[in-house]
Amino acid sequence: MRASPSKSRSPHEQRGRAERRSRLWWSIWYGSFNPRRRAPPRRRDEPQYHSLDWHSSHLFAVAVGIALLSVGDAFLTMVLLQGGAVEMNPIMGLIIYRSVAAFTALKMIMTGFGLVLMVVLARYRLMRRVPVEWVLYGVLIGYASLIGYELWMQKSLGAPSIW
Repeated sequence: MRASPSKSRSPHEQRGRAERRSRLWWSIWYGSFNPRRRAPPRRRDEPQYHSLDWHSSHLFAVAVGIALLSVGDAFLTMVLLQGGAVEMNPIMGLIIYRSVAAFTALKMIMTGFGLVLMVVLARYRLMRRVPVEWVLYGVLIGYASLIGYELWMQKSLGAPSIW
């Protein structure tokens, strides 16, 4: 058991500042702009997971793009279903025909969880070959292609126009 910080100081110490760990909001603010763990450790060959507290800014843009395209996909799916299309994903098909709110919530939760996980693991390699960061770009391209396909389907099915 450790002694409290104030009791562990010797009478000869010349510290004039307050205990840094007691300033929670200052630590959060300061740590947000001055992160210490920006890169994995030098021992990259160790199999341990090493978290970072600072990620590249372009990952934020990719993650926001994927999240927005996911919202657009949910919206266009609902429009296409009103126009006579059928949901091809059997799991989402079970949910969407019962509750639109549950479908939307599940889609956003799954997308959000996947995005956070992939951003956290962005510097790692999938199957020791493909960087997870590239997987994020692939998901972004896939969602953009899906939105394009759904817009094409909307025109060809004569579904209600979103414009």
